[in-house]
Amino acid sequence: MDALIAAASTPEFPAEIALVASNRPEAAGLARAKSLGIAVAAVDHKIYAGREEFERSLQIVLAAHRIELLCLAGFMRLLTPWFVEQWRGRMLNIHPALLPSYRGLHTHRRALADGVKIHGCTVHFVVPEMDEGPIVAQAAVPVLDRDTEETLAARVLEQEHLIYPRALRLVAAGALRVEGNRVLGAASGAAAALAVPACD
Repeated sequence: MDALIAAASTPEFPAEIALVASNRPEAAGLARAKSLGIAVAAVDHKIYAGREEFERSLQIVLAAHRIELLCLAGFMRLLTPWFVEQWRGRMLNIHPALLPSYRGLHTHRRALADGVKIHGCTVHFVVPEMDEGPIVAQAAVPVLDRDTEETLAARVLEQEHLIYPRALRLVAAGALRVEGNRVLGAASGAAAALAVPACD
């Protein structure tokens, strides 16, 4: 969230952070956003009978603030197909793995257990299926021999803070198009390949 707010505070950024919402009223991000003058909303899922009722209340809040794009960060609830459909092509999520590998939880632990040499993060459009959807941006990091779950997570998080604002910039500017499950227009200026061990 902080990386998105910082990016959107620059004059040339094609979007503004109009609202920070959370399903956890105690979330620290709400207080941080409020201190920066950003509107906040807590929609506590625990007070609703089910997911649909919670999501309809959330939808009312989003409509009241005239939200056009949703960026999920640290949101750990599965959304219903109804809600996802309301935001198709306008809702982004960031996941701490190189999708389609390591969907779900404990991605860094699983990457270390599998002995992969490259790990990373993914920004993707949200679809009803968990951690699927067209991929907007990815960043990769090497997995080092001395890595623990915590050190790997920290290095991936640095990349999350870089690629999420870039992905939002491209989406908000209308610079991308989706064809099937591919997002086109994001790979211009891509870096050279990351290889572990490095190629000569």
